[in-house]
Amino acid sequence: MSEKMSTRGSGAKKGAPKYANKFAYVHNKGSKKTQAILALPVDGLCRRCTDQIQWRKQYRKYKPLTAAKKCVSCQLKKVKKAYHVLCDDCARAKKVCAKCQDDGKIIDDFNPKNSLEAQKDDQELERRLANMRERERRSYRRKIERGDIKPSDVPDLSDDDDGDFDFTDSEDESNDEEKLA
Repeated sequence: MSEKMSTRGSGAKKGAPKYANKFAYVHNKGSKKTQAILALPVDGLCRRCTDQIQWRKQYRKYKPLTAAKKCVSCQLKKVKKAYHVLCDDCARAKKVCAKCQDDGKIIDDFNPKNSLEAQKDDQELERRLANMRERERRSYRRKIERGDIKPSDVPDLSDDDDGDFDFTDSEDESNDEEKLA
């Protein structure tokens, strides 16, 4: 009749934490290391492993690889992503998760967007932002950073187009007409 219950070393029952976090962890947005880590793709993994790596990135626990690791399948130094044990080629051939080697559903395809396409998208965004005023440029960058809009949603304002803003002031025009009369 005795139920098994988790206890600590001294036999005391586990309870709720004494102090709960009041707010979520916030990254240092200006950190180049954080930006580089967040930009790394998470692909070729099952749902569980993807969630684990996303959590590591979110709470600054992710540690990127500095040198290639050895693949446990082909024994070649081809593993370039942290926490993976199989290289992309072996994981793709075996149709398993590159981290836990589970043959379940792989949720993310390998390299959905190559670096050349990403670089072109960044250049296109910079071109669009270059045609804006500083105030508009900062507003759009803030919205993109927060995730309110996608970079593709930024309007394309050419040099000859003034955008949605009307620079004429109806009061000034009426005052000018009164002075002329």
